[in-house]
Amino acid sequence: MWSLFTVLCLTCGSGIQDSTSSPEFNERLNNIYRHSVKTITADELKQMVKQGVIVLDTRERDEFDVSHIRHAKHVGYIWFDMREIYDIPKTDTVVVYCTIGNRSERIGEKLKKAGYQYVFNLYGGIYEWVNLRNPVYNANDVQTTEVHVYDKNWSQWLRRGTHVY
Repeated sequence: MWSLFTVLCLTCGSGIQDSTSSPEFNERLNNIYRHSVKTITADELKQMVKQGVIVLDTRERDEFDVSHIRHAKHVGYIWFDMREIYDIPKTDTVVVYCTIGNRSERIGEKLKKAGYQYVFNLYGGIYEWVNLRNPVYNANDVQTTEVHVYDKNWSQWLRRGTHVY
């Protein structure tokens, strides 16, 4: 369980400035994000995972099955239903992610509106996670290099891993 102090300390240094992505990718993200959910970096997420943070994958099932962050819970985007997360206390720290962070930000907004107090969005999504050489796992819980790239326009920003459409 994360204390309020720990969460506040994490959010003070998080965001775009800590990203290792190209300036062009950061600019594109900055233009599509609403900045309504605080972002965290992949390095911050790695530390939070060690403490048992709840990680929610907001991509569709086919994307999740190709690869996801280990122990992430699939909640989807199009058919997202709050009943899927009824068992998560509203005082727990929750990190949402998707391909680049756009869809997850929308789900993060819904979580905040529902009363979740500590909601964070993984900056750059699974792209940033993989680009920083962090592992992902397929539906059989086997580590993989494959990443569902969502569409060809955004696929250029996945610099590591194997593109799957």
